[in-house]
Amino acid sequence: MSHDIRKTALSVETIWHERGPRLEKPLLVGTAIAVIRNPFAGRYEPDLMPFQASLRELGRELTTRLIAQLGGAERIEAYGKGIIVGEDGELEHGAVWHEAGGHGMREVLGHPKAIVPAAKTIGGAGTRLMVPLGHIHAAYVRSHFGTAEMTLWDAPRRDEIAFGLVMATGGRPHARIGGLKASEISVHDGQR
Repeated sequence: MSHDIRKTALSVETIWHERGPRLEKPLLVGTAIAVIRNPFAGRYEPDLMPFQASLRELGRELTTRLIAQLGGAERIEAYGKGIIVGEDGELEHGAVWHEAGGHGMREVLGHPKAIVPAAKTIGGAGTRLMVPLGHIHAAYVRSHFGTAEMTLWDAPRRDEIAFGLVMATGGRPHARIGGLKASEISVHDGQR
């Protein structure tokens, strides 16, 4: 299934501090978005599995482009995914991205085990979605709990879906609330 992509967008935030000491290297938080025409807008489709499978290549493409913007796969420590479905769609049209977008990220990043956090909603042009971030290897690493904003001023339109991926090169700049540290990951089960 080919997709009618209207636009893509890449953005990167460079964060030097959160009112604490300036970091030696800034935290980079990036977002990659593709806006496509929703092939099921305005109607019910009982079988979404072919649509889901067809989006895997888009997941890989967005991942590759975002990793390049952030300086390489070895720098990525956190990830997440987000979906905004236009008003003529349903949440399930966006839910296909859980597997397709997550699969693309995991494949390109070397198959990290931690769950890929996600957020999805139905909304119109300019909808702001805060997408959760989590450590790529261990879900219990609190320092990497964060968010990245996913928004486009003119998307999604009623018959579109905005599929997004988010990644970061580290955790919060001044994390100090305890819990499992990234340097303490030892079980390698996606959790600890």
